[in-house]
Amino acid sequence: MNARTLRRLVLFTGILSLAVSLAGIGTPPAVLAQTIVDEWNAVKVPAAPELKRVTIDPRASALLVLDIVKQTCPPRPRCVASVPEIQRLMTQARGKGLAVIYSLVPGGGIADIFPEVAPQGGEPIVVSGPDKFFGTDLEKILKDKGVQTVIVVGTAANGAVFYTASGAALRGLKVIVPVEGMSAGDPYIEQYTAWHLVNAPRVGAQVTLTRMDMIQYP
Repeated sequence: MNARTLRRLVLFTGILSLAVSLAGIGTPPAVLAQTIVDEWNAVKVPAAPELKRVTIDPRASALLVLDIVKQTCPPRPRCVASVPEIQRLMTQARGKGLAVIYSLVPGGGIADIFPEVAPQGGEPIVVSGPDKFFGTDLEKILKDKGVQTVIVVGTAANGAVFYTASGAALRGLKVIVPVEGMSAGDPYIEQYTAWHLVNAPRVGAQVTLTRMDMIQYP
């Protein structure tokens, strides 16, 4: 190798080393390799959302009871455990004059609703997938009744509760979610649903998490 070729090789090697160094500035290879799945077990759980007392105007509020039916509730022990609590909330709501509105899963019928929380006196029922506004007249029902606030209970937390509560919030309604009334097959599902409801853009500003014994009436 002659001197001229050697100088060119040294120059090329130096430029290549500099380029590699610059490419790595501020971006360590280990960081580039990380994804949320890689870091899954290291992610810190956020602080629990605050549960707040709420005062409900019965004349402008409705209770939405979502999918407490034989198709979805019995496979989830936490749903079955929530039924007596929902029944008490419903009795109180009816006594205060709130509208009570039900949902069914596609293919379901009124006989599928748990008898403890069954409709009375022609209370409205809508049938849809997770978002109970989709393909139903739920929005019209609420508007016709002058509803501005909905209390949402049901199952699954990450299905009917999350999507319907979010749909109500995005339509400008105030949304009250009692945490013992939203059930799922696993506590983690309820956990991330609770966090998401109060942190999702445009939704979180409209949602209040509470307990049933923290719901008050004038």
